[in-house]
Amino acid sequence: MHGLEGGLGVVLLVASAAIVAGVARKLSWSAPLLCVLVGLAASMLPGIPEDRIRIAPDVVLSLVLPPLLFSAALDSSFVNFRKNLRPIGLLSVGLVLFTALSVGVVMAAVVPDMHFVVACTLGAIVAPPDAVAATAIARKLGLPRRMVVILAGESLVNDATALTAYRVAVAATMGTGYSFADAAGVFLLAAAGGVAIGLVVATAVNWLTRRLRDAVLENTLILLAPFLAYVPAESLHASGVLAVVVAGLSIGHHAPRTATYAGRLQASAIWKMVDFLLESSVFLLIGLQLRAVAREGTVGVSVGELATWVSVAVLVVIATRFIWVFPATLVPRLLSRRLRERDPAPHWRFMVVESWAGMRGVVSIAAAYALPVSFPERNLIIFLTFGVVISTLVLHGFTLPWLIRRLGVVADSERKADDLAEAAAQHAAIGTSLSRLDEMLAAAGPEVPEEVVARLRERAELRSFGAWERLGGGADTSTPEPPTATYRRLRREMLETERQVFVELRDAGRIDDEVMRRVQRELDLEEAMIARD
Repeated sequence: MHGLEGGLGVVLLVASAAIVAGVARKLSWSAPLLCVLVGLAASMLPGIPEDRIRIAPDVVLSLVLPPLLFSAALDSSFVNFRKNLRPIGLLSVGLVLFTALSVGVVMAAVVPDMHFVVACTLGAIVAPPDAVAATAIARKLGLPRRMVVILAGESLVNDATALTAYRVAVAATMGTGYSFADAAGVFLLAAAGGVAIGLVVATAVNWLTRRLRDAVLENTLILLAPFLAYVPAESLHASGVLAVVVAGLSIGHHAPRTATYAGRLQASAIWKMVDFLLESSVFLLIGLQLRAVAREGTVGVSVGELATWVSVAVLVVIATRFIWVFPATLVPRLLSRRLRERDPAPHWRFMVVESWAGMRGVVSIAAAYALPVSFPERNLIIFLTFGVVISTLVLHGFTLPWLIRRLGVVADSERKADDLAEAAAQHAAIGTSLSRLDEMLAAAGPEVPEEVVARLRERAELRSFGAWERLGGGADTSTPEPPTATYRRLRREMLETERQVFVELRDAGRIDDEVMRRVQRELDLEEAMIARD
C-alpha cells in the first residue's frame, strides 16, 4: 500500500493487523471493528508518519477486493443464491441505486455549493454495505440460513452496482458523462460482460482442475482465478466484480466433482488465511488513515459543520435501508398471490435485523481515494466517506449482536432440521457405499481379509451413528456423552500420544525428519477425519 515504504512497513502492518484480529477472535469480538478502532487510536500517537500511510485505490480494487470476493463466493451456495435471486437483486441493485440517489439529493441540499452530481458520486461511494462483518455475526449467532444467504449475496453483487454507478457519476461530473439511456446501457453491458467473462474463466478453471489432479497445482490455479476474471473484465469495461463473483460461485459449486480431496482440504486453509490477513490489514489501514484524512478534508470547514454533514450522511444510509427493505419484502407478496403462497413474508423482526446490517467498508474507501485529483470537493468526499464507514462499523458492529439476541432472531428449528437432513443423507450415502463394498467383495472373492472388511464397515457405520446421535444431543451437559463423541475424544488423546512418541524418537535421532513428517501427516489426516467443530 502506497506510502508504507519498503517491505518493513508492510510486514509491520500485516503483523499488527494479525495480532489485533487474533485478539478479537480470542475474545469473540468483531475483528474488522477492533482493527478499525485500534487503527484510529494508533493514528493519534506521536511519530506515526501520516503523510506516508495511504490506501492506494488501484491496489485495493485490483489486488485486495478480487480475492476477498472470490473467497466469499467460493464459500457461498450457488443453489441458494439462485433460489434467492429476487431479494438479492432488490438489495444489491435496487437498494444501492436508491441509496446513491437519496444521499445525492440530501447532501446536495445540506452541503453548501455541492453540485447534485458530485453528491450522487458520494452516494455511489457509500451505497454498498460491506457485509463481511455482518454475515460473520449472523453465522455465529445462528441467524436463519436464508437471511445469511441474502446478506452474503447482497455483499457479493452490490459492489458491482455501486462501482458502475460511481463511474457514471464521475464521468458526468468531469464533463465526459452520459445521458440516462447511456448510463443504463453502460450498466447492462458491464453486468452482461462481467457474467460472461466469469463463466468463461470458471469453465476453463473447472476443466483444468479436473485434469491436474495435483493439490498444489489446483490451488495455484484457483488462487489466480479471481485475477484472471477481474483484470480482463475491467480491461474490457465490464464489471470485474461480477466476473469474480460468477467465477467463484461456479468454481465452488463444481469443486466436489473437479477438485481432489487434498486440493479441497488445502484450499480451505489457504482461503481462510488469505481472508484473515487481507481483511484485518485493510481495516487496520482504514483506522490509520483518520488523522491524514481529517487534516486534508477539513480545510476551511468548521468542526460543527463536518460533524453535521457526517451525521446526515450516516442517517441517510441507515434510513434508506429501512425504507427499502420493508416495501421490497412486502410489496412483491402483496402483488403476487403465487409468491405469497410459495414464500410467505418473514416476521418483522427479521426485516429489522436485515435493515440494521448495513456496515460500510473497504470498497467505499478505495472508491473515494480513486477519485481524480481534479474532482470537485474530493478531499471533503474522502472525509465524509471515512465518517460514514467508521460510524457504521462502530454503530452496527456494537449493536447488531445485541439486536439479534434482543429480538430472538435465531434458527434453532432450522439447525435441528439440518441435523435431521444430514443424518438422513449420511444414512443414504453410507447404505450405497456398503452396497458398493458388497459388489466389490463379490467380485474379489475370498482375497479380501475379513478384518479389512470389518474395519471398512465399522468406519462407515460410525459416521452414520454420529449424525443420528447429534439429533438427540444439544447443550444439555447432564446427558451421557454419545458413543461417537467418546470415540473421537479418546482417539484424539491416543493420536497426541503417538505424536509425542514420534517427536521423541526424532529428537533422539532414531528416525529421520522425513519419516517424522510422513507419519505426522497420517496422524493429522486421521484427526481431521474425526474432528467435529
